[in-house]
Amino acid sequence: MVRDNRESRRRVVITGMGALSPLGNTAEETWHAAREGVCGIAPITSYDTTGMKVTLAGEVKDLDVSAHLDKTQVRRQERFTQFALIAAKEAFAQSALNMADEEADRCGCIIASGIGGLDAIAREQMRGSERGFDRVSPYFIPRAIVNIAAGSVAIELGLKGICTCIATACAAGTNAIGESFHAIRDGYADVMVSGGTESCITPLAVGGFTTMRALSHADDPSRASIPFDAERSGFVIGEGSGILVLEEYEHAKARGANILGELVGYGATCDAHHVTAPDPDGSSAGRCMQIAIDDADLQPSDIDYVNAHGTATKMNDECETSAMHLAFDREGHTADVPVSSTKSMTGHLLGASGAVEAVLCACALRDGFIPPNINYRTADPACDLNIVANQGQAADLSYVMSNSFGFGGHNASIVLGKGLD
Repeated sequence: MVRDNRESRRRVVITGMGALSPLGNTAEETWHAAREGVCGIAPITSYDTTGMKVTLAGEVKDLDVSAHLDKTQVRRQERFTQFALIAAKEAFAQSALNMADEEADRCGCIIASGIGGLDAIAREQMRGSERGFDRVSPYFIPRAIVNIAAGSVAIELGLKGICTCIATACAAGTNAIGESFHAIRDGYADVMVSGGTESCITPLAVGGFTTMRALSHADDPSRASIPFDAERSGFVIGEGSGILVLEEYEHAKARGANILGELVGYGATCDAHHVTAPDPDGSSAGRCMQIAIDDADLQPSDIDYVNAHGTATKMNDECETSAMHLAFDREGHTADVPVSSTKSMTGHLLGASGAVEAVLCACALRDGFIPPNINYRTADPACDLNIVANQGQAADLSYVMSNSFGFGGHNASIVLGKGLD
């Protein structure tokens, strides 16, 4: 039950955005490519896939880390932490916040990751096995631990409020943004830097997902990540980071900040069903969407677009469809609301996916444009949604929803608005 304290709630706006993704190395590059329906999925370059079943991924491309970070950060930090720092610096620069003018204890950071430094773990395990475990890198632990991206961003930007990491698998980025939203709305913070980061396109991670039969084995990028398509065969792993600077509205207004959008609702539930499979009836995911809509003090018919979790696994897409019917059929709105999964372009960025998708949703609201669900060919009767297939479309958008669901039954939904009134 949502607490009925709407009169005292503080508004929460977006004043900065940063992103690294398979579509681009900034938020605007990512959005421009998504508008155009660009596919960021390609053959894996980070390791030799010879003899492996999975050969495609959504890698970040042509990134010169040394152009953004100092030599120590490049040498001592894992790729997922580097991604978070680069995206956070982009978002913070856009926000034009000056920490010399801020109360640092009221500025916090929640940055999620589903897996963290898995490559460091695999690398140092091999080194220890070969040379002795007293010879592993002294930077191993701080490189590998999942919270280190949040800690590094807080250090970089001087944020002394809450600093934590949410690790709810593929729901993590959306949970991080939602919890940051509530922290500001309920008066615990004035500024929050939040989002998610992930980089685990490694033999170990890909092998693990492959043996679970979660990944697509397609060798054609145009038929690999195909959410809601009847021929879908699994998700395509991706990497990247999405970061938002969230700020209390009056605080932002007082300093003349450029307001990019508004967070208005957040819901979180758990299926309590299975460690990897979603609940087939979609009831808990549907309730998560309902909570987010109610939290925003809206009706289902107020939602103009849904950025679906849409992983392109058979079960996820069917279950999300069921969940949407439960959430939106209260007004018979399911058949009308446009839906797309931008994972058709980026692949699945795991703990960073919801954060990058939040950036895309904010850009969609700003520009009045719905990004497409690309490479959609064959309709699936079990996924009877209003799919924005293959080409994006201009639309009058006031409110949009973004969904994220993760292993363990974690569900998270956020609702964003233009935030210009």
